[in-house]
Amino acid sequence: MTRSAIIVGGGIGGLATAIALQRIGWTATVLERVPAIAEVGAGLSLSPNAVRALDALGLGDRARAIGMPTWATHNLRTTDGGHLLHPPAAGTPPLIAIRRARLHDLLLQAVPASWLQTGIEVTDVHQDDHSVTVTHSAGELTADLVVAADGIHSPIRQQLFPGSVPRFLHYTAWLGLVNTSAFKHVDFIGSMTSGRGRYFLIHPVAQDQIYWALGTAADAPAIRHDDERLAALRLVGDWHDPIPRLVDATPATDIRRVDIHEVPRLPTYAAGRVALLGDAAHAMSPDRGQGAAQSIEDAVTLAAALTRTPDIPEAFRHYDQERRPRTQRIARDARRTGRQMTGSGITATLATNGLLRMIPSSTWHRILPRAMAPLWAWQPPDLGGHAAKAK
Repeated sequence: MTRSAIIVGGGIGGLATAIALQRIGWTATVLERVPAIAEVGAGLSLSPNAVRALDALGLGDRARAIGMPTWATHNLRTTDGGHLLHPPAAGTPPLIAIRRARLHDLLLQAVPASWLQTGIEVTDVHQDDHSVTVTHSAGELTADLVVAADGIHSPIRQQLFPGSVPRFLHYTAWLGLVNTSAFKHVDFIGSMTSGRGRYFLIHPVAQDQIYWALGTAADAPAIRHDDERLAALRLVGDWHDPIPRLVDATPATDIRRVDIHEVPRLPTYAAGRVALLGDAAHAMSPDRGQGAAQSIEDAVTLAAALTRTPDIPEAFRHYDQERRPRTQRIARDARRTGRQMTGSGITATLATNGLLRMIPSSTWHRILPRAMAPLWAWQPPDLGGHAAKAK
């Protein structure tokens, strides 16, 4: 008997889940609300754990080929251009920066086209001991299980956990993509510049393209300006080169303003034959660079759990036990980092910068791998075994 899944959401998490299920012998239907499946956003970084998760899906080498190595975690600067941490003189950068749309397209191409249905809005999920039925704008669909990868505002999560609405973290960001062919004699290797209550991240995502992010505190969500580029430039106009030039050179259409929210801690990511995945389960602040990574980890772990037992609710309990502690810990740490970077006063900023200056870069380069190991050392479970028969 062919096992079947319904995946609600065609973003990075949903597509990764479809690929993972295909690798263990399942079929899936991906229901996406928008008329055409496409990823919004500018860029992201893939940490080692994310690349290993893509390896488990058979896509790691292609992700490496279309991404760019970046030293952003090892190249920390002050607003006047000074270095708090120099990147190593040799070695391989730990992160791969990539345009979000390119990663999404990589995943999309790996999913059978017949599995995708667009323009479908899910309105209800009902399950019994044998199956799950999804009611949607075009009718109904029944399968062995449902994976809710429908994002931070997940209707399925709110059906399962009423009141689990995203909470604003008093933090906003501008995201930009800019062509750098006109920036002569500038070596874009990736960097993070920290100032009082704000930061500016630079990631190269192509030979001639930069993804940048400017984060700062915000009193309320949905505060917008007629000219978002000018609003961003006002915050970093006197920072070191090339930051003002990057913002100024970015077309207005390539600047996106986002308010940072997170999903409250949930008691479980599974309810019978329904599992929450990605942002639907644990949307988090971007300050650990783990949003996409944790979604892909979720997908691999969920598929692996289904190979270990024929009982779907039991498999989902194992998935929850493996994923919830890790993702909720990362979300907590990301929230704390975001508060430190966007909420620091001048005293805290000076103290942090002073500490970084006191310790040689060579020492930090020895400390960082150990400090990041709990995050980056994750190893994917095996998807190569035979899938268990669903019941």
